[in-house]
Amino acid sequence: MTNLTKITTLILVGLSDHPPTMNGLFVFFLLIYLMTLITNLIIFFLVLTDHHLHNPMYFFLSNLAVLDMSYSSVSGPRMLFDLVTKNRSISLPACTAQVFFFLYFAVSELLLLSAMSYDRYIAICHPLHYTQIMSWRMCSHLSVIIWVFGIFYCLVHTLLLLRLSFCGPNSIHNFFCDLPHLFQISCTDPTINIVLVFALGSSVSLTAFLFTFLPYVRILSTILRIPGKTGKVKAFSTCTSHLLVVFIFYSSVIFIYLIPTSSNMFSVNKVFSVQYAIINPLLNPLIYSLRNTDLKAAFRRTFSHQKIKK
Repeated sequence: MTNLTKITTLILVGLSDHPPTMNGLFVFFLLIYLMTLITNLIIFFLVLTDHHLHNPMYFFLSNLAVLDMSYSSVSGPRMLFDLVTKNRSISLPACTAQVFFFLYFAVSELLLLSAMSYDRYIAICHPLHYTQIMSWRMCSHLSVIIWVFGIFYCLVHTLLLLRLSFCGPNSIHNFFCDLPHLFQISCTDPTINIVLVFALGSSVSLTAFLFTFLPYVRILSTILRIPGKTGKVKAFSTCTSHLLVVFIFYSSVIFIYLIPTSSNMFSVNKVFSVQYAIINPLLNPLIYSLRNTDLKAAFRRTFSHQKIKK
């Protein structure tokens, strides 16, 4: 039994061992990480300060911006550090903490996308009752439920992760700690953990998926009955941005957590992990800001106000 507890540190293999490639990747991902923080901070700041954006849709969008900044920060700085150093070891407690926070922000975003879908459903299908249904009390309650449920969901997986022992090999074929990779190198039988990931993950994902996409059946039929082209275009514009973000998020989650990882899939898995952990948090604010006239108008108002003050 003593041999099972010898390993207290793990090695993150990372994205590359070739120095010139590592330098190029460092610059590339540093720019992406900084752009992620800046674009999401801008959205959060605009929603916070511009009274034109003080409505449920942008309240949820500001929550999305916080989640994107958070879960990109769980893996991004560590990946950048590993690209410029030869020491890629990470302690088991630090690895476990990374798993918890990454799962927490990812699950919270999954549920938040469902809440945003419900908001669009009420806005388009029941516009006369929108302010009564989507009150600030309702929005705050939904937000609290999302954040609290994420804690309990991740605690289950994290506490069960503590039952696993690691005796070698200790290399994780990715740039951050995640459940599937830890199961692969565990000396303890991880069957219970794997079954729980599939059972809980599938049930939560399926429930969130239904609450996200079923409202769009009604939304689509309502939009098609809107008289005039202008109204239809505006309604489609607010929905397509949300649907695009949802599609990108779900495609990454399905591949990483619901498709078993094998040794010959390490490279492909890394690509999806980069998209999921690094690229998606930047795409989300870009998709919303580039397609959203209200956000662009708020940015112009804020920028013009700052110029006048100077």
